[in-house]
Amino acid sequence: MSAPKYRRVLLKVSGEALMGSGAFGIDIATVDRIAADVKDAVEAGTQVCMVIGGGNIFRGVSAAAKGIDRAQADYMGMLATVMNALAMQAALERAGLSSRVQSAIPMQTVCEPFIRRRAERHLEKGRVVIFAAGTGNPFFTTDTAAALRAAEMKCDGLLKGTKVDGVYSADPVKVKDALRYDTLTYHDVLTRELKVMDASAVSLSRENKIPIIVFSIHDRGALAAVLRGEGRATVIKESA
Repeated sequence: MSAPKYRRVLLKVSGEALMGSGAFGIDIATVDRIAADVKDAVEAGTQVCMVIGGGNIFRGVSAAAKGIDRAQADYMGMLATVMNALAMQAALERAGLSSRVQSAIPMQTVCEPFIRRRAERHLEKGRVVIFAAGTGNPFFTTDTAAALRAAEMKCDGLLKGTKVDGVYSADPVKVKDALRYDTLTYHDVLTRELKVMDASAVSLSRENKIPIIVFSIHDRGALAAVLRGEGRATVIKESA
C-alpha cells in the first residue's frame, strides 16, 4: 500500500451521515463503518482529527425559522454535535483507536475543553481528536468550525465526507446530468456559489492554504484511498 500524501488532516462529517438509512438519530453500524475508515487512515500513518455536525439531532437554522431565537437554537445545535462526538468516540474505541473529545463549550464531566496545544499533543501520540460544539459561538456553522480547527491544528488537508463522490454543478440526486468536477479553485466555489461549504469556511481555508477534498463518506475505504491520492474526489485549492 502506498504511503499517505497527508501527514495530518481534519475530517468533517455531517450529522446526517450518521443516520445511515434512518430518518434521524444515530445508526451504530454506520458510525462503526466510519470509525473503521478512520482506523485505516491512522494505521497508514496519517494523524486524524474530526468535526461532526449535529443535523441528525437538531438544526439550529431550521429551529430559528420556526420561532426559536437564533442564538439559542445554535447553542442547542452545538450540544447535538457533542452527542455525535461521544458516539463517534465510542465507535473509535470499539475499533481499537484511542480518542479524545474536546468541546468548545466546557463540560468537563463528559469531555475535555478545547485546548489547542493539548489537542496537538493527542494527535502526536496517535490519538484521534474530535472537536465538538462548533466554534462555541452562535451564527457559525460546523463547516466554519472545521476550517478553523484545521488551521489551528496545521492540517495538510480538510476532508469533507458527503453523500456523493465530489462536487457537482447541481444536486446529482435531482439533476441526472449534473457535471462533476475533479478540481476547483476556492474562487470557483465562491463565485459559482457551489454548495460545498459555507463562504466563511472556504475563505478561511484559502487564507491558510488548506486544500478541501470532497468525497463520499459512504464508500468503505474511500477515506484511505483519498489520503493516498488515489480516491475519487474533488480537490479544491488555489489553482485547479
